[in-house]
Amino acid sequence: MISREPTLERLSIARRLLLDPYGLDESHLSQALAQIRAHQVDDADLYFQYTRSEGWSLEEGIVKTGSFSIDQGVGVRAVSGEKTAFAYSDDISMSALLDAANTVRTIAQAGQDKSVQIPKNTVPATRSLYLEHDPIASLGSAEKVTLLEKIEKMARAKDPRVVQVMAGLASEYDVVLIARADGLLAADVRPLVRLSLTVIAEQGSRREVGSSGGGGRFGLAYFDQALLEQYVDEAVQAALTNLEAQAAPAGEMTVVLGSGWPGILLHEAIGHGLEGDFNRKGSSAFAGRIGQRVAAKGVTVLDDGTLSDRRGSLNVDDEGNTTQSNVLIEDGILKGYIQDTMNARLMGVSPTGNGRRESYAHVPMPRMTNTYMLSGEQTPEEIIASVKKGVYASNFGGGQVDITSGKFVFSASQAWWVENGKLMYPIKGATLVGNGPDALTRVSMIGNDMALDSGVGTCGKEGQSVPVGVGQPTLRIDGLTVGGTA
Repeated sequence: MISREPTLERLSIARRLLLDPYGLDESHLSQALAQIRAHQVDDADLYFQYTRSEGWSLEEGIVKTGSFSIDQGVGVRAVSGEKTAFAYSDDISMSALLDAANTVRTIAQAGQDKSVQIPKNTVPATRSLYLEHDPIASLGSAEKVTLLEKIEKMARAKDPRVVQVMAGLASEYDVVLIARADGLLAADVRPLVRLSLTVIAEQGSRREVGSSGGGGRFGLAYFDQALLEQYVDEAVQAALTNLEAQAAPAGEMTVVLGSGWPGILLHEAIGHGLEGDFNRKGSSAFAGRIGQRVAAKGVTVLDDGTLSDRRGSLNVDDEGNTTQSNVLIEDGILKGYIQDTMNARLMGVSPTGNGRRESYAHVPMPRMTNTYMLSGEQTPEEIIASVKKGVYASNFGGGQVDITSGKFVFSASQAWWVENGKLMYPIKGATLVGNGPDALTRVSMIGNDMALDSGVGTCGKEGQSVPVGVGQPTLRIDGLTVGGTA
């Protein structure tokens, strides 16, 4: 729903935290932008940020760490053609703004200095996808420690084989203000919380790990009793299942991916290859293929920054553009790429609301928000029943992907051997090896159970990390290479 009231409220919060304490207002921002635009540049912006974060961790019933930090600053950027000049400072002041403006305007195209009038500020109407509250203040320090102690006791009580429990709670209150040379003025207030649980189970000489958790853009009251029980059940069950796991087979075989978090494979092997900068430079396996079939029929992939309360969602991106629901692949046909402002301009298309940066000390680039595949028609049971011999992977650990070739390697943290349509026994040490674009063409069955992950994803690109979401239904992929130890 489009509403201007939340937009103005966010602007009020941003002004109060980022401008008022330093004697700044919109006229000072226009002055700094005018100084940059006095030379010929294609684009310029100011990105102010105030971030307050807190973290607690518990291990063996003892608080191991407790941290609290405040960071604030401003990044100043000028863009000319394909070149970007960028300066940042943790000093928010008019002198710092003008110093940064003088620094970045050196990228301007050769030509005579000129006087430029910055357009009158415009405030875009945006969505209100999450509340403008401070999650750190939603629980007291003692209550946060009590929450971690509670989930630890619950995990230990589940099974006597649980010998070690580690729990963590993180909260963040992030306020940004973006002023652009075209007159756009936008703000966002971004709460973010995450609860993580890791258990170690022991049986004889064997020890195995299980983990769970979740989060999103809301307060800590989200973690109620029912959710804590769910996290505990998932983590303990994963560890106990792995205690019974046998060595994974190796070879080319049918692989079934579970719903939800296994969408991380889609994110890494496909999503990064659809980011605009890689395609503009021709370094992606998907470059120049819009309108072509890149996946099996039925495969539809979206990047959607508009989902309420989701970890990867934003009211506006880090360039002030309203986030969107972008169809990247529709029924197997490549429809478009993920774009920030600069790459969109250079490719002659519109921005998609995917300009993201880790902080005021970084430049924006095309990044994913919540990337997922839509459901199909088969039930998960039908898909597993269709497999004569193969692997069912319900959870993943780490992985690597080469954007240029699309080749990926992922380790399955929880998987089963499937034979004659039945889950026979858990396996460990399974790695999935393949090529992202090729794997999409090998999707033969799509489940009707699309699910998003629980809210734990963090994406890295060129040294920058941002929160993201992933998701997918249960998928059957034929002829995927499995690396194992059997």
